[in-house]
Amino acid sequence: MSTLATLRINGRRLMEQIEALGHVGALEDGSVCRLALTDEDRRGRDLAVSWMRELDLDVRIDRVGNIVGMREGTEVLPPVMTGSHIDTVATGGKFDGAYGVLAGLELMRTLNEAAARTRHPLAVAVFTNEEGVRFHPDMLGSLVYAGGLGVEDAWAIRATDGPSLGEALARIGYAGPMAPGAIVPHAFVELHIEQGPILDAEGGCLGAVGNLQGISWQEVTIRGAANHAGTTPMPMRRDAAHGAARTVCFVRDLAQEIGGAQVGTVGSLQLAPNLINVIPREAVLTVDLRNPDDTVLKDAERRLDTFLRGLADREGLEIQTRRLARFEPVVFDQRIVSAIQEAADLLGQ
Repeated sequence: MSTLATLRINGRRLMEQIEALGHVGALEDGSVCRLALTDEDRRGRDLAVSWMRELDLDVRIDRVGNIVGMREGTEVLPPVMTGSHIDTVATGGKFDGAYGVLAGLELMRTLNEAAARTRHPLAVAVFTNEEGVRFHPDMLGSLVYAGGLGVEDAWAIRATDGPSLGEALARIGYAGPMAPGAIVPHAFVELHIEQGPILDAEGGCLGAVGNLQGISWQEVTIRGAANHAGTTPMPMRRDAAHGAARTVCFVRDLAQEIGGAQVGTVGSLQLAPNLINVIPREAVLTVDLRNPDDTVLKDAERRLDTFLRGLADREGLEIQTRRLARFEPVVFDQRIVSAIQEAADLLGQ
């Protein structure tokens, strides 16, 4: 009889389910579009829930659409939880998020086949709107689950295409009855793709993540004056696009100057009136700053603020900022990190 230490999942079967979910919202170029709480997301959720029920999991849905599938333990204890998300960005990959959810289900399937029991119950979670593309902020479902945002406040958040979160949940049938956070995990472990080039560049296959980087999202609105591109002398311009361009360059230079783990990105930029022969009167851009050290992240935010105030004075622009999201860094439990490292070493990874 197999012991828990000797059990191995069926990798081929896991890949088949990843491929099956990847067909939901698949685009012609091979990417996937399952924006949160759209019809594609509903179809993906329905598929994940059907797989949970095939495994005889107790499926529960909370008031912001988070899904939790529970497998009983031998003792009445808090569950060990895994999982991730299945919503994607507009051109996402089939592994991002889905890997963590479906790997958790494959674990349950392997345990069922071996008739293996665990002391703690096991849970697989699918969190709502992790990506933050259609509803801001990102990681919204898990934020509500952890108590960082109230249910009513979350319901009121408007999608980029109009409906509120509450309306979107009701439309797709995933406004559940459970209070978010009602199932308090003993521990949480998530399997996730790296989403970066480091493991590949170093010839690695698995990394044990030690912390969660802090995230600062801001929207910057720059207002100048629209004038004719051919008749307005350069010294007399109040060019919002120029201000935006300077900001883009500053964010990159700032990250490179700080160095280490600091990164900075301007991921969205819109100009108005967006005409070839008109100096833009307005530019709206987003700034994404990240660092695992909150002191360094706060310094980067301060330096960005100083730059923007100076830019407004020099160029005769009006600049406003709006906080979109702010998450402090989190250091993970070293016991869990060590357990992951030991398991990887055992498997030669």
